[in-house]
Amino acid sequence: MSEINPRSAPRAKALPLAICVPVRNEAAVLPQFFVALERLERVGIAPRLCLLLDSCDDASLALVRDYAANASMPVIVEEVAAPDANAGRARHLAMMLGDHSLHGEGVLLTTDADSIPSRDWLQTIAAGLSEADVVAGKVVRTVTRSNPLLDRLEAYYDALHALRRSLDPVDWEGKPTHHYASGANLGLRVGSYRSLGGFQPLANGEDGRLVDDAARAGLRVRRDATCVVHTSDRRLGRVAHGLAGTLRTLDRDGEAIDVADPRDAAWQYRGHGVARLAFAKADFASLAVAVGLTIDHLVGVARDCPNAESFAMRVVPTPPGGMRRVSLGIAEAELAAITAGRRAA
Repeated sequence: MSEINPRSAPRAKALPLAICVPVRNEAAVLPQFFVALERLERVGIAPRLCLLLDSCDDASLALVRDYAANASMPVIVEEVAAPDANAGRARHLAMMLGDHSLHGEGVLLTTDADSIPSRDWLQTIAAGLSEADVVAGKVVRTVTRSNPLLDRLEAYYDALHALRRSLDPVDWEGKPTHHYASGANLGLRVGSYRSLGGFQPLANGEDGRLVDDAARAGLRVRRDATCVVHTSDRRLGRVAHGLAGTLRTLDRDGEAIDVADPRDAAWQYRGHGVARLAFAKADFASLAVAVGLTIDHLVGVARDCPNAESFAMRVVPTPPGGMRRVSLGIAEAELAAITAGRRAA
């Protein structure tokens, strides 16, 4: 590990924040990423950049050194060589670089090298963390090749998440909100990251796993659509089953796609709302009927939960008929009917 540019030491009252990025052969996109970093608004924030170069055999390291020589923030770099690519492991190592650089205090923020954060990215993350424990920002694709089906899919899941928050409102949710949690735009405090054990060494899906673990642990997860990162819609990515893989699949056979049935999702969301109320009142009779568990079981789970968020995530099971999958067209129609019914009620 080396701090290539030790200049720009954090100001005493500024929020210490580490931008943690795993890099694997990203020479083609690093220059534009560095330009975006230099444009970030930083009032009240003391950022540093932590790059984990994972088995790079292109010009990534040379580009990093060139940038660090004149960067306006400290740049910390570590190289690792691994026989196999692993997104979760690489992202965790990048976060640990950030943890070390912050000496255990401050905010860890992660993104990808093919991403372009908005100018107010750091400010919106900091604002979100004043309301919540984890901020999952919005990822907007830079469209070089249209994919109307993916546009529909994202709109469906955003609408489904809006239904979730109408059935199970929480004070810390972003306004506006969105449905997704991505390692391309995710921030949390050092202490929260440590308490969760960090990103798991998964080939893909490490970001969603961390956010799910956070909710189950009772951490407040804020999906904030004002915190924006623009990410490449390239078809050749660095991670199996990542965004690039999803785009290739939709290009090939997208009409066959199916999604979560909104009726089953709504059943869970209602259960979460009932569970929060039951936890707050310490009255579990109605919840026991709703989720098919005994009052004694619910009382026992409640004793082990730090708050209502953790309790709701733990006690509400999958719907009685399972979490079904339906075609996107059917799901859109069902969701529209559910939403219209709630408006009419």
